[in-house]
Amino acid sequence: MELQVTNSPFNQEQADLLNRLLPTLTGVQASWLSGYLVAVQGTGTTLQVQSNPASAAVLKAAVSQEVTILFGSQTGNCSGLAQKLSKKLKEQGALVTVSSMSDFKPNNLKKLQNLLIIVSTHGEGEPPDNAISFYEFLHGKRAPQLDGMSYSVLALGDTSYEFFCQTGKDFDKRLEELGGKRLADRVDCDVDFDESAAEWMSEVLKALNAGNPSASSSLQTAGSSSAMETESEFSRTNPFHAEILENLNLNGRGSGRDTRHVEISLEGSGLQYEPGDSLGIYPENHPELVNELIEAMDWNPEESISVNKHGDQLALREALLRHYEITVLTKPLLAQAAELSSNAQLKELLEPGHEQELKGYLGERDLLDLVQDYQLKGISAQSFAGVLRKLPVRLYSIASSSKAYPDEVHVTVRTVRYDAYGRDRYGVCSVQLAERLQSGDSVPVFIQHNPNFKLPMNPDIPIIMIGPGTGVAPFRAFLGEREESGAEGKTWLFYGDQHFSTDFLYQTDWQRWLKDGVLSRMDVAFSRDQDQKVYVQHRMLEKSRELYEWIQEGACVYVCGDENKMAHDVHAALVAILEQEGGLSSEAATEYLLQMQQEKRFQRDVY
Repeated sequence: MELQVTNSPFNQEQADLLNRLLPTLTGVQASWLSGYLVAVQGTGTTLQVQSNPASAAVLKAAVSQEVTILFGSQTGNCSGLAQKLSKKLKEQGALVTVSSMSDFKPNNLKKLQNLLIIVSTHGEGEPPDNAISFYEFLHGKRAPQLDGMSYSVLALGDTSYEFFCQTGKDFDKRLEELGGKRLADRVDCDVDFDESAAEWMSEVLKALNAGNPSASSSLQTAGSSSAMETESEFSRTNPFHAEILENLNLNGRGSGRDTRHVEISLEGSGLQYEPGDSLGIYPENHPELVNELIEAMDWNPEESISVNKHGDQLALREALLRHYEITVLTKPLLAQAAELSSNAQLKELLEPGHEQELKGYLGERDLLDLVQDYQLKGISAQSFAGVLRKLPVRLYSIASSSKAYPDEVHVTVRTVRYDAYGRDRYGVCSVQLAERLQSGDSVPVFIQHNPNFKLPMNPDIPIIMIGPGTGVAPFRAFLGEREESGAEGKTWLFYGDQHFSTDFLYQTDWQRWLKDGVLSRMDVAFSRDQDQKVYVQHRMLEKSRELYEWIQEGACVYVCGDENKMAHDVHAALVAILEQEGGLSSEAATEYLLQMQQEKRFQRDVY
């Protein structure tokens, strides 16, 4: 059992020190210390450990190895990695502080001994919401010199975006400019980040131990038993094969959309979640696309290929179906494909001066287009597989409360289908759910915890929820949770889609909650039901006075859905409301929203 301030008479510093020391003690040392404390109780005698050099080294290491982990995360990946690294460091006796960048007091930066940053890149090279304030401080004039600090950066990103891992690169560069010394080189991770992150953690641990030789042997040994005692659980790297209970189309007849409500059993998994978390699903590529790709390259579908550096083998068709990403092109992929081929046109596309042409090509085509457009037939399956990245997991906001649906999890998925360049295109996971998975089938899943999108601890605090389309999913979970817990706080939902008659997702749920008082008020915007398109931000501006009053009462504001346009439009509407109703300048209104973010009163789950 770990000592906490709440379950012991110790202050936070004392509890942290004891939690570092106690797991390292042998049975003999623990018995000796217990007897010693009884003998000296009330005498004021000071504990002397010089007679036991090993204990002295452990205690010294526990006190001296202070490590701060700061994470900036939009979806929760960086938060999870920070907790994983913290556990490893604690097992090795370090005194660890883990914090979201938004919760960290920047003035404490110059006091840090070892700083580890784990951060994702959001949008077009921007920091995630909970990293904005710290990012701006570090890049501003008030940032201190950090000559005495060691640091390292783990950056998460996606190579299909132009500004891959840009936020992590910015932090790494800025910390060096301020005088920090790298403990380990920055590692930039693609969407399949598990192995790269593990390697970075290993390098960081080696560097910390190299700087503290007394901890190197004794503390690693002390941590081994704790690691062995950790129970295995289903996770991102060990997904649970869950049964599908229901798979329903939420759209009415005549709708141009197909939105799936999927209910999945978690019975026997031990997986737990809270409203605001996401469900990770490992999908499969469309069999038709896989078959067309194999045919275009004249490969043998049964050929056995190695799918990782460990040498694990799969039949080619199986690997393309379940292991490799084949629907998204990235610049690194094209560069490696060009190295495998002799196609001059492909190499020319990658040369300076063709940036816009390359960007257009990457955004609109898949692997089958690439091999057909640039005549890549002739490259062996094993060679080509070596440049493909792993099929990434899909994350969906959870649409259920576990209190209302024990051992179940619900998700809301809009099916993606379209035609481009003479071929039908499919959303990988959405079409698999819509066409190829029925009740009774199973799918590999895990829970992605998201501490950045959570209901307020105080159930009396009002909440304002803005979620058009499938962005409404987490708010079904929010209201289900509030209903089950008997929360008294007011609730206001802004929802929008195309047509009232065919696209009103979860209409009966909202109507029931309105009737029962769980949902205090609801404003809807169906954009195609009139000549002039109306969206949720227009409804917000129409209700600006009431919205402002709720915010002044302390309401928390939540936004979920499309980042590219909706999230920006909603943000602009909130700024306009603060200007109009609060008499603030544009700069002051923007700063007000930033302050709300830091106070966790303005939270976004956008994608």
